[in-house]
Amino acid sequence: MNNKQLITFATISALLANFATAEDLVELSIEFPPPMITGTPVPAVLPHLEPPGTPAPTIMAPAGTKNLAAGKSVTSSDDFPIIGDLEYVTDGDKDAGEGYFVELFEDIQWVQIDLEKEAEIYAIAVWHFHSQKRAYKDVVVKVSNDESFEDYKIVFNSDHDNSAGFGKGDNSAYIETNEGKVIPVNKLKARYVRLYSNGNTSNEMNHYTEVEVYGI
Repeated sequence: MNNKQLITFATISALLANFATAEDLVELSIEFPPPMITGTPVPAVLPHLEPPGTPAPTIMAPAGTKNLAAGKSVTSSDDFPIIGDLEYVTDGDKDAGEGYFVELFEDIQWVQIDLEKEAEIYAIAVWHFHSQKRAYKDVVVKVSNDESFEDYKIVFNSDHDNSAGFGKGDNSAYIETNEGKVIPVNKLKARYVRLYSNGNTSNEMNHYTEVEVYGI
């Protein structure tokens, strides 16, 4: 057998392996709550705002991928939320009504979810507050195996001027809707997820209705 034959067989094997991997993936299905817009909206004016109606990305993941954040413990930079409890972030309730969200103080604040063990993460979905059209500022999402986040990977960053101190982000800010924000994570392995924001275009507070972390 010559080198040319060896290369051919190796190439075919690689192609077959890639084909098998692709065949094992299915489109991730995320359940969205019903829309409910109330009150008089405040115009959302930011220099890097995503066009309204931008479709969520299609996430391909292995069959059996699920929301690993469901019911998991949540900590925060704000030990005493103004409204609600931190457990709301992972309690499965994504509705827009009163009693479903936690409100944190102004300035840069974060919430952190402990998945309890390392997981291969395919997507993170976040709903801040979607009963009013608004955009949250300096949204940064990190994943890590380090609870203190001294070592981490950034998977989303809409901080266009580095005001949060994690570098200038390439992602656009976006208007909150019932579809939240679906963030591709591309199989990064991590145990902890931390999400930052710095107020919004309606007021200076930070809110979370639900965060889902899809992985295996």
